[in-house]
Amino acid sequence: MSYLDSEYFDEEYFYEQSKNIDDEIKRCKEMVSILSVYECAESIEECFQVCLENERYEDGLFFINNLLDTFPYNSEYWQKKGSLLNSAGKFEESIKCYNKSLSLNPGDSDALMDKAAAEENLGLLEEAKDSLESIFVNDPNNEEAYFNLGMLYQRKEDFNRALFYIKKAIEIDPEFYEAFYEQGYVYENLKDYASALASYDKFLEYEPYNTNGWYNRGIVLTKMNKLEKAVDSYDLALALKEDFPNAWFNKGNALADLGRLQSAVECFKKALEYDKYDEASAYNIANIYEELGDLNNAIKYYTESIKINDQYYDAYLARGFCYDSLGKFQFALKDFNKAISLSQDSAEAWYAKADLEYSLGKLKEAVSSYKSALQIEPDNYEVWFNLAETLTEIGDWLEAINSYDQCLRIKPADAHSFYGKAKINFILRRTQEAVECLKSAFSIDPTFRTEFAKEYPEIISSRLFKKLLGEFL
Repeated sequence: MSYLDSEYFDEEYFYEQSKNIDDEIKRCKEMVSILSVYECAESIEECFQVCLENERYEDGLFFINNLLDTFPYNSEYWQKKGSLLNSAGKFEESIKCYNKSLSLNPGDSDALMDKAAAEENLGLLEEAKDSLESIFVNDPNNEEAYFNLGMLYQRKEDFNRALFYIKKAIEIDPEFYEAFYEQGYVYENLKDYASALASYDKFLEYEPYNTNGWYNRGIVLTKMNKLEKAVDSYDLALALKEDFPNAWFNKGNALADLGRLQSAVECFKKALEYDKYDEASAYNIANIYEELGDLNNAIKYYTESIKINDQYYDAYLARGFCYDSLGKFQFALKDFNKAISLSQDSAEAWYAKADLEYSLGKLKEAVSSYKSALQIEPDNYEVWFNLAETLTEIGDWLEAINSYDQCLRIKPADAHSFYGKAKINFILRRTQEAVECLKSAFSIDPTFRTEFAKEYPEIISSRLFKKLLGEFL
């Protein structure tokens, strides 16, 4: 989370102040109608600033246009109009105002800085870069320009260049605390977590009550696997702003990784309390309940996550497994089918559906589902083996042998597949092939001798079989 995107809007305070602002704007407009702009220019400027800071763009435009009608060659007024239009999202018009300001006062650093912001808003990144670099012609040690260049490259995800310019800003102004924050963010993206942590710590020396500073510090500590310290950082963020769902969520993840599952659940519930559309928190609560064996509560919260996001593939799949474990097979099948409809390329969903169909005795449907899974993951040993066993049960002997061969392609020393092939070859009266498969199975895992003796006592006692297997018995 970048510092420039981290401020929280205090809506209650805004509405408390709005009435006073309305009165101030009304009085200033009355003043303009009575007095000349020359007589009240300072008051108009102050009222314009109030409009700009409180997003009263139409009123602000009224005041700045009055000033420009009277002082058309005032570069500062053109710059102010550009700032208002930029804030209002009218970026192209704002750039025209900045150009007018610069034509009256060439090389003005503030106008160039603001122009660069408008150009960036339009996606004109090269033009924004050029505007910022132009500042250095007259003001080579402008730390704000270096910082803004760093932010420009940060947004382009060119983090090495971003780091260069942000460091330059700090070199010029060692107390530029916003730059320390952004430096931490850049280091984090470069996966230099130790440097990121040091940057956030430096930022927090200047801004110890900054919620997002503690929050981002917690993220870095989590990535460093310093989970207890990460929890402490999230706690400090939450002490400053309790209704911070992301901090509750991340704290929950850290606690879950520490094995403190009940505490993690409480954190995820807090995250959900403050953000009722947070399907990930509902899912994580369900996940922990499933891990704890509380399947009914797991289903409850998987259902909650699906209510928030009815396209949540993982939640349908996980809820399906819970229903399956509870013996609610039809509900499970419905969820697996829904998961498949949401993610046609998910072998896991097809595999889950196939296993469930097998449990329900729908063997042909299970075969079809196993094959669908294998179209996505052709090297999945478990699916091939389950398919082979299912084909064996329905008497599709040749297909079963082919599936066992696929298992052996993936795991050449697989005694189970050799043994499965041997049994089918006995059924097909392919005695020599059966014996060769048994030899392989017995040599890989001698315990299959005992299993074979229990399953086929009449075969293993025959003189011919003893002669064929010889030393392997």
